Amino acid sequence: MLLKKQVLTPATKKHFGLFRAPFDDNAMQGHDDVFLTPESRYVREALYQTARYGGFIAVIGESGSGKSTLRRDLTDRIYRENAPVVVIEPYVLAMEDNDHQGKTLKAASLAEAIVHTLAPLEKLKRSPEARFRQLHRLLKDSSRAGYSHVLVIEEAHSLPIPTLKHLKRFFELEDGFKKLLSIVLLGQPELGDKLSERLLAVREVVQRCEVIDLPPLDEHLTDFLDFKFKRVGGDMNNVLGPDAIPALRQRLSWLRPKKDTPVSLLYPLAIGNLVTAAMNLAAQNAIPVIDANIIHSVH
Repeated sequence: MLLKKQVLTPATKKHFGLFRAPFDDNAMQGHDDVFLTPESRYVREALYQTARYGGFIAVIGESGSGKSTLRRDLTDRIYRENAPVVVIEPYVLAMEDNDHQGKTLKAASLAEAIVHTLAPLEKLKRSPEARFRQLHRLLKDSSRAGYSHVLVIEEAHSLPIPTLKHLKRFFELEDGFKKLLSIVLLGQPELGDKLSERLLAVREVVQRCEVIDLPPLDEHLTDFLDFKFKRVGGDMNNVLGPDAIPALRQRLSWLRPKKDTPVSLLYPLAIGNLVTAAMNLAAQNAIPVIDANIIHSVH
């Protein structure tokens, strides 16, 4: 069972001797607060190399798996290192993959985002042909000035198939031998379905796009919890008893129907919500350390 957003109460912080909530968004103040596994470390570097030197990459993970954190880390690293990279992020509010449920993100919107990022005062051309020539010119001028460009699309699982197909055309923009635009897609597992080799409509995109999955934290659960508490000046062992972590694993897994293989839901957001709820429950009942009973009592 996954819980809705949980907030650590002031009484709970006092009960466990904490001044900051380890899983709160405000606990992420910089790149040192990003917990990295070998898998996410690879994704982190792949994102940077794509932004800096070119490429087409899709990062796929469940909700709360850390995609947005890695996107923020990428932007932060570009800023910290003063890297000559222009990050282009189209607005994806209310984006859906069809016009019946919401507004789709079309190629024209991507072109508009590119133009407005590179030349915010330049008027957007009206015709599609003129607009495409305009953004190509702006990309070439910026590239010749020493900049790379990366188009980052969050919630990419909501991209309609026609827009996914059009991404190939953006990716193929070049100046001589140099590609002018890198592309990063961040989305939930539905994006993997849309980038399937079985879909002929997107085969040209699939052939050019590296797809990377963000796995659950399974074997890294203890390290993740230890890291999170240390970053806010706490000690995991003062909060979680020895049987609490196995209970967390049990709560955040389920068996597929008619199969014996468990599915892990040990993603940062789910872990944080469950531990936060358990901490609040323990504080309410004056229990000094969370045990398995507390974990299983959370609803």
